Amino acid sequence: MRPIDLVEPISKQSLWYHVKQWPIFMLAFRPMFIAAAIWAVISIALWVGILTGKLGWNSSIPATLWHAHEMIFGFAGAVAVGFLLTAAQNWTNVQSVSGYKLALLSCIWITTRYVFFAYPGKLALVLSGQTVFWLIAIIYLSSMLLRAKSKSNYIFIAILCALCTFNLLFFVTLVKTDFELARSFTHVAVLLFMLLIGIVGGRVIPFFTTRGLGLVGQVRTPNLDRLLLCTSILGTSGFVLSQVFKLPLNPGYLLALAAFIHLTRSIFWFQLRIFSVPLLWSLHLGYALSALGLALLASSFFTARIYFNDALHLITLGGIGLTIMAMMARVSLGHTGRPLSVPITINIAFIAVTLAALCRAFLPGFISPHLAWLYSAAFWCVGFSLFIYHYFTVLTQKRVDGRRG
Repeated sequence: MRPIDLVEPISKQSLWYHVKQWPIFMLAFRPMFIAAAIWAVISIALWVGILTGKLGWNSSIPATLWHAHEMIFGFAGAVAVGFLLTAAQNWTNVQSVSGYKLALLSCIWITTRYVFFAYPGKLALVLSGQTVFWLIAIIYLSSMLLRAKSKSNYIFIAILCALCTFNLLFFVTLVKTDFELARSFTHVAVLLFMLLIGIVGGRVIPFFTTRGLGLVGQVRTPNLDRLLLCTSILGTSGFVLSQVFKLPLNPGYLLALAAFIHLTRSIFWFQLRIFSVPLLWSLHLGYALSALGLALLASSFFTARIYFNDALHLITLGGIGLTIMAMMARVSLGHTGRPLSVPITINIAFIAVTLAALCRAFLPGFISPHLAWLYSAAFWCVGFSLFIYHYFTVLTQKRVDGRRG
């Protein structure tokens, strides 16, 4: 995704209460990325407090479901919305949401996070906030893509609609106290994010690699891209049929094929020189971890030696988490007119999130699972704290060239 080339400069006559002139509300990636990064730290810190007994959880809803919802539908959902509403402006040349409307969208997301933790019994209020957030994002994305007839990007409307639907079903099952089914809906959402990573990754990873290394030609895998899309949709559908509708199907075969295609694409994209560019090796590693996690997840349907939850966390922390951080780091610099280079602290942040994923996925087989979870949480919080430390000013201050964006 190339940086947006906006020519309109920020007015120097604007007043402090002119929200549309606040840099943080000029494009969706700004408030969504920084809010998601802050919540990544706070929510895991709260989760550690619950795990260790330092914080009470006074609700009939299992705290594990709050944790799963906030990391998938909350944290990852905010990043996906911020990215897509920003990228759509590139794809369509249609102005995206900004100013007061973007501020309102951000406030809805933040308020929903607070209410779900502080008042987990008020499910109707949480559901309302979460649904309104998704619907606003879907309406804006759809209007931009439909106005520009950007048919190749309609798939993103479908993915956001699917995430909104499964988020709604998650709360419906919570009300009915069918906690096992609610947990299954969070698992489906993880597979939807894998679908999103597969599509976006297929577009940006080869492009960023070519640009970052100054290569002559970009590696393209159109046949694999189409096969992966079909396989991912079928695999996710098979998972829904087997885990939600309890049909006697084994989705492991299709999930394993999707993982193999992911890994094959990552091999085609790989260049040894990426290790000299943090914004590249982190993105490649995040994508590879998501593929490896999906392979282990598929294997868990065939052998009891591989635990489903451990494989799932390799996807969520290593695949989704590291890929999100790498994308946020790259997009934030490009869209604020800054050089595409990061300090050593961001290198450490990438490594910390990687270690968080490895600790959560593999350490429980060697040490106390509870201790492994705490190590993972510590690395995660360190990584995103470093990201916030470096990127807070990047995301809240104006572009270095003084233009909008």
